[in-house]
Amino acid sequence: MQQKVLIIEDNASSISLLTKLVEMAQLKPVLASSLTAAKHTFIHSDPEDYLCAIVDYDLPDAPNGEAIDFAVKSYLPTIVTTARLDEDIRKAVLSRDVVDYIPTENAQIFDYLMRLIGRLEKNKTTGVVVINPRRSERTAMAALLRRHNFITYECATATQAETLLDKHSHIKLVFVDSDIQDKPPTQFVAWLRKQYSKEDLAIIGIANDRNNLLSARFIKSGANDFVRKPYHLEEFLCRVNQNIELLENVETIRRTANTDYLTGLPNRRHFFYTVNKMQRNQPANQALALLDLDFFKAINDTHGHDAGDEVLKVVANRLAVMCADVIIARFGGEEFCIYLPDTEPHKAVSRLEEIRRNISDHPVKFGELTLNVTVSIGLTTQSDHNIQAMLTTADKLLYQAKHNGRNRVEHDAQKVCG
Repeated sequence: MQQKVLIIEDNASSISLLTKLVEMAQLKPVLASSLTAAKHTFIHSDPEDYLCAIVDYDLPDAPNGEAIDFAVKSYLPTIVTTARLDEDIRKAVLSRDVVDYIPTENAQIFDYLMRLIGRLEKNKTTGVVVINPRRSERTAMAALLRRHNFITYECATATQAETLLDKHSHIKLVFVDSDIQDKPPTQFVAWLRKQYSKEDLAIIGIANDRNNLLSARFIKSGANDFVRKPYHLEEFLCRVNQNIELLENVETIRRTANTDYLTGLPNRRHFFYTVNKMQRNQPANQALALLDLDFFKAINDTHGHDAGDEVLKVVANRLAVMCADVIIARFGGEEFCIYLPDTEPHKAVSRLEEIRRNISDHPVKFGELTLNVTVSIGLTTQSDHNIQAMLTTADKLLYQAKHNGRNRVEHDAQKVCG
């Protein structure tokens, strides 16, 4: 179900702009021009339906931020907007448990607001560890992070943090306080960096660093960033968001580099990287199959390349569903590759036969056309820790499948079993 954003605002131009921003974020705006209207609207709602609230500080019936208190007490992550910002208003806003405040002084601010709304959704699956021996400090920091919908974990020692990182793969950020006792903090940061690259885990050091030397030691040991205590709320949150966004940008680049643009399957490069990594564990049984669509050139020549692209996308989607637990890639053109670790020969043959039947039994719809599609498969079950040797064998078997009539699986399982 589409999540909602409660907008409490009385300025017509701001309402129009905020509505567009929320809709661009694929969310549903719910409008209220006063605190009274917001209470009336929200009393008939479920808080879980809302991602957040965007609240104007100064409303006709709530001139001193009373609408903020209502939103916070309703358990809504609350973003405050204000047309004017002096030090008294800033302190009044930040004394409340708000996500952030937005002074509407220029157009760039609204770009920041849209990014902030997007972060609130993404953060629901992002874990953050706070390591600090002082309970009050780590609890306060974790509470601040939870306002932004992060999944938070608190611990007092480096050893406890190691356990959390082993257990939870969604942890993307670690705060390391300089006063942890069981390990020297910079040495612990260096150890973390050996285990997790900067593309996979962000580390932020924290200290009351009056001489400015500790920040450099943290960074040189592998930390991404450093925050001095006592930290300012705005700076703290900007550093958190920038570090998380950097990880996401790297992941986007990595995914783009490893993904076939047409089908969305992993590409040849990613296939070799993943399989070579898996083969280090030396699985007892391995199988590898090369799949090639039959008469694919005829589809392109007869019906056009759009029809051919649709066939490739439909077949790729079926393969992705049927092979979700193994390694699959588009090798190029109409050729796909499947690697099945820890799979006995007879099970590999049975599985590839099932895949072949699924493709041949379900024609592809393209406009008014119904395109019959079949696939030839070469499957080797001769376990070899040289993936290139297995590919060579599978390619020879694929050639046999084409030569022997297509729409069939040629394999060497009997030879292996015998």
